Amino acid sequence: MAAPRTPLPLVLLLVVVAALLAAAPLSSAAEPGAFDVRRHLSTVTRYDVARGSNSLASAPSISDECRVIHLNLVARHGTRAPTKKRIKELDRLAIRLKALINEAKQGTEGDSMKKIPSWIKGWESCWKGRTKGGELVSEGEEELHNLAIRVKDRFQGLFDEEYHPDVYSIRATQVPRASASAVAFGMGLLSGKGKLGPAKNRAFSVLSESRASDICLRFFDSCETYKDYRKRKEPDVEKQKEPILERVTSALVNRYHLNFTTQDVSSLWFLCKQEASLLNITNQACQLFNEAEVYFLEWTDDLEGFVLKGYGESINYRMGLPLLKDVVQSMEEAIIAKEENRPDGTYEKARLRFAHAETVVPFSCLLGLFLEGSDFEKIQREESLDLPALPPQRRNWMGSVVAPFAGNNMLTLYQCPGKTDGGKISRDQKSSYFVQVLHNEAPVSMPGCGNKDLCPFEEFKEKIVEPHLKHDFDAVCKLKLVARQEPSSFSSKLSNFFLGLFSQKGYRVSARNVKTEL
Repeated sequence: MAAPRTPLPLVLLLVVVAALLAAAPLSSAAEPGAFDVRRHLSTVTRYDVARGSNSLASAPSISDECRVIHLNLVARHGTRAPTKKRIKELDRLAIRLKALINEAKQGTEGDSMKKIPSWIKGWESCWKGRTKGGELVSEGEEELHNLAIRVKDRFQGLFDEEYHPDVYSIRATQVPRASASAVAFGMGLLSGKGKLGPAKNRAFSVLSESRASDICLRFFDSCETYKDYRKRKEPDVEKQKEPILERVTSALVNRYHLNFTTQDVSSLWFLCKQEASLLNITNQACQLFNEAEVYFLEWTDDLEGFVLKGYGESINYRMGLPLLKDVVQSMEEAIIAKEENRPDGTYEKARLRFAHAETVVPFSCLLGLFLEGSDFEKIQREESLDLPALPPQRRNWMGSVVAPFAGNNMLTLYQCPGKTDGGKISRDQKSSYFVQVLHNEAPVSMPGCGNKDLCPFEEFKEKIVEPHLKHDFDAVCKLKLVARQEPSSFSSKLSNFFLGLFSQKGYRVSARNVKTEL
């Protein structure tokens, strides 16, 4: 192991961030029409916007002789209103902005008021006075409804069967926005299949488990090791974001002559994301930030998702093992049904799940998606991964792609006649079976399967699934009360982080110094 790097003082870290900000594009005016803040809202990005910027698609390689026999869907809920906690934050922001305006009026600089955007004066949150939040909004309903229509059109032969809950299983968590998303999807999928109303809708069932026992879709609630890790790690992540927030805060103070704090800027960035995503307003809070600042604020959100939900620590995705096992089991059952020539209507054809970003992100990690270079091999060896590259460098890990509202992974199981090239047939199987992963409806290559987008089922199990199965949910998630090594100071970890940024080509950094082994 390399000797620890000498810590850098915080002021030097700020210089590093300032240099990187200066190196990025300075404003959206540099490329008229090219920059759209709605594409850079991390996990608050609307689904249609995310699909429009999806660059992960690869050319399909499916023979015309193959047909889909089963579909697994793991989807996040659609666009939602801000939660009750966030509504209170916006109410506090309104009070704070009013105080800043009053402070500016009493200032000695006569021109300072002219620099303040007019919308700030007298601004109030459009969610003011609401005591509840977090519900699925109409845009979220449309996202899931339209997704269902596209899925039905894409896999027409799969959904020709008469509806039965054992053939088309629809499951959701007990959180209302997730179950409402399942209902919106079901209405799109089964429209015209019944006798209810002009659209000929029909009733359908949505299954849910108690939050306390749902280890398939809400494993993060039942995993004590993860909850302990997150509780310890959240303050570290906030410290990692500080240099960027401080730099952006300084820029906004100079630009608008208002004494913003980093908390103000954090709340204004949140307001920007809510306005742009839910209200399609980009000329108020979002316009406070230039293009480079948006890129870096987006990166802070993506960093948080990476460390607390993604590849930042193996517990983040290993706790999702029950979901992975459920997906594989459903495919194995479909293969058995086909090999035994069971008639349609006697076996499951689709298992459709609706949950949260905390579900979709770990599941994507279990599949090995959004990795850089040799990262898949590193995960197999349980080595530390690099953190997402800082702007302006390209990175695969972007919250707007990994888990936007209604973000989803679909695993389609194909049956191909006979021994197709590359297919592995177990025992006396009559057909070959392949798995294709679609992320946000686009085929993606699987690093664990030679970067192919169509993976033989047995190889999918051997290379992607089985390495995870050496772990057990109960063993992984049971909190072990062991003496922990005294951690190095956070300033040391943060210094190492930015020193690595500045010294390594492409501004890539090692997560080793911010990773806690569990």
